Amino acid sequence: MPPTPADWLEVPSWEWLAAGVELRRRRVTILAAPRAAALERTLAMDQASADRALRSLPGVGVWTSAEVRARAHGHPDAFSFGDLHVAANVSWALTGEVLDDAGCAEVIECYRGHRYRVQRLLVLAGVSRPRRGPRASLPTHTPDRALRAHRPRRGG
Repeated sequence: MPPTPADWLEVPSWEWLAAGVELRRRRVTILAAPRAAALERTLAMDQASADRALRSLPGVGVWTSAEVRARAHGHPDAFSFGDLHVAANVSWALTGEVLDDAGCAEVIECYRGHRYRVQRLLVLAGVSRPRRGPRASLPTHTPDRALRAHRPRRGG
């Protein structure tokens, strides 16, 4: 069973850090937990009202609202604007060009009503723009990661 809203409030700060969750994201969860009943009520709302209600929570923006509405509400049009990779991958798949959110919004307008479905189908098909350069290194803000990052390698 997933944790209850009360359980989320009991998670100590070091466990959040060990899981790689920084304070900014932890704070949103802590603010949302007491409002769980109100968040559940968004399931019965039309999508515009649900979006407004979700985004009224500090720390919940366009991207988080879309992700919640796509997954929890099953909304077929909740495209993940605000995610650099989504806009770039979707626009590249449909046009051969990497575009930002505004450009991608123009490209996918013809799919209105099903924009999240288009996004998801492209992910499931494994379509993404070609990668260039090395992968970015992960942040080392947690004690365990910071320690491993500075530990000398063995045997070499």
